[in-house]
Amino acid sequence: MAKMPSPSVTVKYTKLFINGEFVDSVSGRTFETFDPRTGDSITSVAEATKEDVDVAVKAARNAFDHGPWPRISGYERGRIMNKYADLVEQHLEELAVLETLDSGKPLAGCQYYEIPEGIKGLRYYAGWADKIHGLTLKMSGPYQGYTLQEPIGVVGQIIPWNAPLLMFFNKISPALACGCTIVIKSAEQTPLTAFYAAQLAKEAGIPPGVLNVLSGFGEIAGAAMSKHMDIDKISFTGSTEVGRLIMEASAKSNLKPVTLELGGKSPLVIMDDADVEEAIKIAHMAVYANMGQVCCAGSRVFVQEGIYDEFVKKAVERAKKQMIGDPFLPGVEHGPQIDKAQFDKILEYIEFGKKEKATLLTGGQIWGDRGFYIEPTIFCDVKDTMKIAQEEIFGPVMSILKFKSIEEVIERGNKTMYGLAAGILTKNIDVANRFSRALRVGVIWINCFLVIDKDCPFGGFKMSGIGRESCIQGLQSYLQVKSVICPLQESPWL
Repeated sequence: MAKMPSPSVTVKYTKLFINGEFVDSVSGRTFETFDPRTGDSITSVAEATKEDVDVAVKAARNAFDHGPWPRISGYERGRIMNKYADLVEQHLEELAVLETLDSGKPLAGCQYYEIPEGIKGLRYYAGWADKIHGLTLKMSGPYQGYTLQEPIGVVGQIIPWNAPLLMFFNKISPALACGCTIVIKSAEQTPLTAFYAAQLAKEAGIPPGVLNVLSGFGEIAGAAMSKHMDIDKISFTGSTEVGRLIMEASAKSNLKPVTLELGGKSPLVIMDDADVEEAIKIAHMAVYANMGQVCCAGSRVFVQEGIYDEFVKKAVERAKKQMIGDPFLPGVEHGPQIDKAQFDKILEYIEFGKKEKATLLTGGQIWGDRGFYIEPTIFCDVKDTMKIAQEEIFGPVMSILKFKSIEEVIERGNKTMYGLAAGILTKNIDVANRFSRALRVGVIWINCFLVIDKDCPFGGFKMSGIGRESCIQGLQSYLQVKSVICPLQESPWL
């Protein structure tokens, strides 16, 4: 493999951001963050422990109880959030390079999709900030009532490594619009852009204590946040296993509400009336986007028997054309997996597929001699009971399953503990409607896949999570409803 080019970016911020300042961790501990292209260390960052969580929560609590952010007008919060979006836009190129360096994501995707989507989220919720209001109530007796929509308080947010900066903005934007204060923990694999974004928040005028950014490990800092008695809500995106632990810890502490966006094993169903060339493009994107590191990836590809053989042949041809390499190079579609742990996990699943007698058609191999690259992989002859068809791999592995009828594929599509998303490709609207009503998932895509928008609620059924993010539902999860009732004097109008 050719020598990796050195990206022209300086890592400026590596300390915890608490109460408007960058500070060392209380313990002085640090940990390394690594370049997935090579496995080499990029830099060391401060490691938050329980003591740092306590300091950050204290700052957030003071900012909520006594600071201006929950008390200023929604218009003013929106104005500051739009200024924040302007600053992120001005620093987009540097943020994109830093994101690619830390996560291995292709640079073009960071430049043209993920960071612009994060900016869009800030602006979207900035527009909501002055439109949060309650209702007037016509009471049945001589009373009048109204409701107040109030910020829930101090929120703890824990983000994943597969879309670090996009998830950062997806989490903080609705909370800021509502007037909450925040303690957010980045994934230990990808801490760098969250710190940069914290500095831009300060420059935009977000007051001290409103946004506190920690780096550290889930089992230490994340666990401390989940148990903390002075955090009023937790929002987590990540694995189902960790989501369970967070829910348990939250229940055992102060019964704080949780939003959990967890794992998935999404079916993509291709009916035999679908255009095969278009189906190949959609299926390829659904599985291999972000090197398969997508919670709603369409990794179970169900193909109706009439076009099964043609689809399999063309899917293999397309996978072999995927341009693998350094994510900083133009045209590269497929970069490295995030780290060695994920790299090893994916390779282990590929071995499971072989042992369970699925047919490996292409890929399944390590690419290059440095870093964490795995070739796009396709299995056919996959059975529903196989591990590669049941468990979330979170890597570039497509499982192709044959089916006969819509009734059959609905039943098989639902036979999983997950329920995040599903897709169907067909020219028959009746079939599409039947499928979309029958699948127990949070999102259904018809003749498309991975279409995610701020105006569209996102979240799952079953073991894929609790609650919804984006849209007004994402806003409401950071609000409390308070009812206010007072008596009225006798009036003929009552």
